[in-house]
Amino acid sequence: MKKVPIILLLIFSTNFIFAQQEEDNSDFLNLNKTERLEWFRELGFGMFIHFSFDSQLGIVISHSMAGASDDYLNRFVNELPKTFNPKDYDPEEIANLAKLAGMKYIVFTTKHHSGFCMWDTKTTDFNITNTPYGKDLIKEYVDATREAGLAVGFYFSPEDFNFLYENDLPVRRRFPDPIPQNIMAKYLELVELQCMELMAQYGEIDVIFFDGGEGPLQEKCKEVVWELQPNIVVTRGAIQTPEQTLLGIASDEPWESCITMGTQWAYKPTNEEYKTGARLIEILIETRAKGGNLLLNVGPKPDGELPEQQEENLREMAAWNFINGESVEKVSSWILPNEGDIWFTWKPEEKTLYAFLTKISDWEKGTRREFTLKSVTANENTGVSVLGQSGELVEYQPSTDAKTYFEQKEDGLQISCVRAQRIYNNSKWTNPVVLKLSNVEPALVPPVVLTKNAEITTGTTESLVFNGEVVKMGDGKKLKVGFQYREYAGFVEELYSDEWKETQTIQISTNSEFSIKPNLKTSGKEYQVRAFIDHPKLRVYGDIVRVKF
Repeated sequence: MKKVPIILLLIFSTNFIFAQQEEDNSDFLNLNKTERLEWFRELGFGMFIHFSFDSQLGIVISHSMAGASDDYLNRFVNELPKTFNPKDYDPEEIANLAKLAGMKYIVFTTKHHSGFCMWDTKTTDFNITNTPYGKDLIKEYVDATREAGLAVGFYFSPEDFNFLYENDLPVRRRFPDPIPQNIMAKYLELVELQCMELMAQYGEIDVIFFDGGEGPLQEKCKEVVWELQPNIVVTRGAIQTPEQTLLGIASDEPWESCITMGTQWAYKPTNEEYKTGARLIEILIETRAKGGNLLLNVGPKPDGELPEQQEENLREMAAWNFINGESVEKVSSWILPNEGDIWFTWKPEEKTLYAFLTKISDWEKGTRREFTLKSVTANENTGVSVLGQSGELVEYQPSTDAKTYFEQKEDGLQISCVRAQRIYNNSKWTNPVVLKLSNVEPALVPPVVLTKNAEITTGTTESLVFNGEVVKMGDGKKLKVGFQYREYAGFVEELYSDEWKETQTIQISTNSEFSIKPNLKTSGKEYQVRAFIDHPKLRVYGDIVRVKF
């Protein structure tokens, strides 16, 4: 392993003494600045790029090393980099496509768990400059991303399988026993120096995502980046970053969900199952409605180009964003994320609400539909329009009234609108239509319900009990509560499933805990469960928990 020049160590030595003192005072270091977190939340949508030398094989990035034979590891580390040449990598094109799709930042894998570095590092020969490509790909990425006006983010894995391999340790993610102290000291030095390089060589870095290395490795990395760049936002390692799923409810705290377009992070040339562009747009809408950021992943081919289906999905998202981008930019959560298939985002300073009309694949151009929003109250200053539409005409249908009408009634705000804009040549645009409502107010104070852990009771037979708690009645007096449940579809497949079954309901009149036995028999299956509470105007859900029964 190459050593970092002594001068570099001297430059940063003072910082590390201070950082170590900080670590002693906290079990979980979080120095994200409040104003920077708010800036990050307003970005809303970013691109994740998983790319490394093993993309040549189209296999899972890095993880094939765990449990591999010595022969495999030897060829993986020493031979595979010799053929890695992303000669068609075009960071400007990727950044511009991300910008068109509405993304405000990009996060690139500087080093994944394999330990292969995509920059010109002095800490190891296991890096991209020792490949036929021979150039610092991270510098090219940073320059192009900044030129496009996007925020620059790094992914960095404190875990390093190549380091474990070089030090004759099993390649694995979690060790049953502590790593020997002398080796851990070298391990910590390695990630320190690599983070120092990344923070020192590319100017101001806006965001960093630490994946793995929980404990001293990740904490050391956080110390380094915050010491050298105090304005950086650390996502994973400091805020919630659900992977391949979304939060079940809205959160006032910043969070970021990382999602793949298909089933794999890095390039998968065969047997891949991609989400549709429409589904990805729905995921973006739900994320923003719940107050989070969506980090949507792409995995370039070995030559550096994006796979065709990934580019096509981004182009579809770009078309939708060109029409509706203001509805997901610099927004916060409404009093509840959704009313059924209608989702909401909110700009409180402007009293502007956006209502996303989803699941409308059969809505033909030039036809009118009516919607009732029960959580919204209009007044004499309210205006309602369809984003992207003038409300003046439907092409080739001169007799069609394209205006949007609304009326406040006792059961809610009734809206009548036409899908007027022609987006595709065959007029079959199936993606969400967005209503913009200005000068509106909440129509209720919603209740709040928690989903608590389920439990198995024993007796003559085992039975499952779902537990919940009403913590706020809102402005309701008598409410009904119950649970929804579904079989857990799987880590990646969860975002495809939306069919829930329901228990019976019970009536409550005060804040209290409640329990209901579902009609489930012991099966060894895993379920997702969420509590709900029925207000006279609408239904509110609790978070989602998983239980095996």
